[in-house]
Amino acid sequence: MKRNWLGLALASALLCGGNALAAGGGSIVTADPSKHFDPKGKPPSKFTLELQNGLRKSLPFDDKRDFDEARRGFIAAPTFKRIMADAGNVAWDMGSYDFLLEPGKNFDTINPSLQRQAILNMAYGLYEVVPGKIYQVRGFDLANISFIKGDTGWIVFDPLTSKETARAALNFINEKLGKRPVVAVVFSHSHADHFGGVRGVVDEADVKSGKVPIIAPGGFMEHAIAENVYAGNAMNRRMFFQYGILLPRSPYGHVDQSIGKNTASGNLGLIEPTRYINKDYELLTIDGVKMEFQNTPGTEAPSEMNTYFPDLKAFWAAENITGTIHNIYTLRGALVRDALAWSKYINAALYRYGTEAEYMFASHSWPRFGNDRVQEVMRTQRDTYAYLNNHVLHLANQGVTINEIHNVFKTPKSLQNQWAAHSYHGSEEHNSRAVLNRYLGYWDGNPATLIPLSPKDSAPLYVEMMGGASKIIAKGQQLFAKGDYRLAMEILNKLVYAEPENAKAKDLLADVYEQIGYQKESPSLRNSFLAAAYELRNGMPAGVPPKSSGPDMIRAMSTELWLNSLAISMDSRKVAGVQAVINLVTPDNGEKFVVELSNSALTNIKGHQAKKPDLTITLNRSDLEQVMSGSSNFEQLIAAGKAKFAGDRKPFELLRGALVRFTPNFELLPGTMPAKPAAPVGKEPFAADQPADTTGG
Repeated sequence: MKRNWLGLALASALLCGGNALAAGGGSIVTADPSKHFDPKGKPPSKFTLELQNGLRKSLPFDDKRDFDEARRGFIAAPTFKRIMADAGNVAWDMGSYDFLLEPGKNFDTINPSLQRQAILNMAYGLYEVVPGKIYQVRGFDLANISFIKGDTGWIVFDPLTSKETARAALNFINEKLGKRPVVAVVFSHSHADHFGGVRGVVDEADVKSGKVPIIAPGGFMEHAIAENVYAGNAMNRRMFFQYGILLPRSPYGHVDQSIGKNTASGNLGLIEPTRYINKDYELLTIDGVKMEFQNTPGTEAPSEMNTYFPDLKAFWAAENITGTIHNIYTLRGALVRDALAWSKYINAALYRYGTEAEYMFASHSWPRFGNDRVQEVMRTQRDTYAYLNNHVLHLANQGVTINEIHNVFKTPKSLQNQWAAHSYHGSEEHNSRAVLNRYLGYWDGNPATLIPLSPKDSAPLYVEMMGGASKIIAKGQQLFAKGDYRLAMEILNKLVYAEPENAKAKDLLADVYEQIGYQKESPSLRNSFLAAAYELRNGMPAGVPPKSSGPDMIRAMSTELWLNSLAISMDSRKVAGVQAVINLVTPDNGEKFVVELSNSALTNIKGHQAKKPDLTITLNRSDLEQVMSGSSNFEQLIAAGKAKFAGDRKPFELLRGALVRFTPNFELLPGTMPAKPAAPVGKEPFAADQPADTTGG
């Protein structure tokens, strides 16, 4: 996979009239850190400066233990800071964040707590975690890749996002510690930055022959694909905001991704695991290394597991305990997670392993050393997730609604003073809303918000009642001048929806968003506000839509999941009144389906065949994958004798004509659509849409 995000080359040309430059194939945008990358950009206001200075005085910056632990065990850094993708673009560029390492520099455009986290995530190179046994390569991708030294080779935990970065990490550890073969791979969970680089460390033939096992938690394959298919196109568009896809790496733009610097832009692959951990706890010995796996489904990922090394007294926390409180709700889109279950799984690990563990390491951030420290961080994160769940519901049971909770919920002072309780990947604001939404849904109980008008329909009335655009802009400027940014946002957002071509309103709203972004501790929030400011000022990008995964992901998609996704891409208006029944048979894997078009809905059921179908389609699943990937179509397969159609083809043709190709080229903010938006990609209508990228969870 080559991830050339929509319009990055265009963005590079737009930014600063040439002051920004694209590194590599246009997939990485950097800017002069001494000045704003956007001609319309603003410096931090006096209110932002006051907030940042107040945080520098109030937060526990004297606690340097994280920095000591992040440096501990350092062996070597490579001579290079860029890793090239096989396709020729830059897959990874750690040097693009070097501005963060300027000694003693406080960036007033970055929340001081976030700047601290961003510096901690600058770790780059090979580190020893457990003397002579466990090592990590950090700073080669969003995640860490971990190497456990077995009797004969390396056991690799979480081989990063891309083939190229994982391969570079393996080559680097072999260069420094002596070449050893990879004897096993462990996927801790079903997000792409923990399995996508597998082809950089192991050959699929060795996996299929049984020479190199791949171990994963139960349900891994299903969730690695299913979590990001049905709303994948929308997720890809929303990632522009959460991950700041268009933001240059700059003190005014992208500075960190909370659990790492950024995601790699290389070839994402997937090899199916050969061994699944299905019990709550399972003990295995691989290449002389004893490991106990703890299943933790429904925490940071639907399929996830921790690992304990009893002989080494080392606990692998996967992505359940890292240097941040994570997302209960991921802004790019995902099912809301269970904060209480998350807390309880940490508690189980604490009492089963934490009472004796001397080392705790994870797929992101830095390790913790010594039993007291391990227990401290485990308890801190356990308690933060528990408090989040319990206190939100405590307030909800007293009448606080989903539209109020984020303004009311605060963690106690005892947690605020512990860095491990800070919400960098998550945020108190959106996580608290997520907990309430999980239990009570989106409605606040007021009928006025139960079936609200769309913003573009209600906004003109607000603008009229406020006296028109000029008065709103004048009031917005007053509020901005007083530092009342959220009040200014409230009225200016109405105006922009009512008058999406009002450049003055959009620019002022962008100024508001920018100051809010500067102030936020969470990169997810910072990126969202700064990316919104960019699009309001410059318009959303036009160009080629992102390709977020490769052929491995398509092959791993189940036939049922593909059929379900076709039902989503079907424009029901084009098949109104059509009744049809199709049998689908794939002999090579023994699957059978009934696909029924009825009442403008496309449904399917596995393991059945209709007695009198309108059409029966027979082809091997291996050949169907060519259709799913877009490398072939049904007509070509029929001509090659690889597919057979028996019956009336009319329902098939009607369905084909109703399928829509999704592209992430829709507005998130009014008035930002380019004059000529990107057209849908022309390809086989039955081809599966690329799953969204789950990197970072």
